[in-house]
Amino acid sequence: MAFKTKKIFKKAVSWAGLFFFGLAAYMLYVQLSRYSFEDIKEALLSIPARNLWLALLASFGGYVALSSYDYLALRYIKRKLAPWKWIFAGFIGFSVSNNAGHAIVSGGTIRYRLYTRWRFHAAEIVRMVTFSGFTYLVACFFLIIVGYFLTPNHAFGGGSVSKLTTQIVAAVSFVGLCIYFGASLFYKKPLVIKDIEFDIPSFRMAAAQVLIGGADIMLASLVLYFALKAFVDIPFDTFMGVFIIAQVLGVFSQVPGGLGVFEGLFMYIIPGDHNQARLFGALVAYRIIYYLLPLLISGIALIGYELYLRYIMKQRLEKLRIFNAAKMSGA
Repeated sequence: MAFKTKKIFKKAVSWAGLFFFGLAAYMLYVQLSRYSFEDIKEALLSIPARNLWLALLASFGGYVALSSYDYLALRYIKRKLAPWKWIFAGFIGFSVSNNAGHAIVSGGTIRYRLYTRWRFHAAEIVRMVTFSGFTYLVACFFLIIVGYFLTPNHAFGGGSVSKLTTQIVAAVSFVGLCIYFGASLFYKKPLVIKDIEFDIPSFRMAAAQVLIGGADIMLASLVLYFALKAFVDIPFDTFMGVFIIAQVLGVFSQVPGGLGVFEGLFMYIIPGDHNQARLFGALVAYRIIYYLLPLLISGIALIGYELYLRYIMKQRLEKLRIFNAAKMSGA
């Protein structure tokens, strides 16, 4: 009975990946349904073609960086996998979690569905997903510190309370980063949580986590920067600081895609009625290029892969049927 229950649970987790894919598609629909087709068309056409191409290239680079989370996680658990597989899993996992929110659950179930088919054990997948979560966390720590120094003072609010809160968040991020790097240098004992061992990454691995996580957010910022640059004259260092703070707040709010949180902070930091329409167009373009297009591509890829696996299974069953029929006739 216990074995049967365990099997049902594994199947449920595997199918949950498709559920979260559907949820991601629905959440993106909710985000974009606020705008009419004409609004979206006008927003995209108002951006110069060169800027759109640069934004598309930055989005592509951002998802390459995101897929590298899976590569690092494989290195962490000391497993090898064909590059196309970890790129495939990383791309689909992050295109879903970026839209559905709750990255560890939504992206994790997609990875569970894929990696179990590639003969990974559940404990290995849990270790990989946890490691990827820490990759993003330490990258956030680092970028919050960077964002604190780059973002204009008025973005943090005029009151002493908001300024103190911001300083505390930056200080906590600095301490968190120091603890993580300190553990990577001096703490060598594995942590055991529910019978699963988690080794502390080496200092080199921890540095790679910050580098790849930072590159991911930097490239994501360029998608919006290229869309916005044609209309609003904003220095890149100021923009980068604003983007980091908006991105991190959006992620930790657990609102899918940081909807509302992200836009709200940008609207606040870049004031002026003449800028709002242009900012609106750039934000719509950002949502389409960084969220909609990757989700559409990953949807086609995932459906294609599922159909391919079904075809292979059908072929194998047919060969087995022919083999058994030949064996029976020979007997």
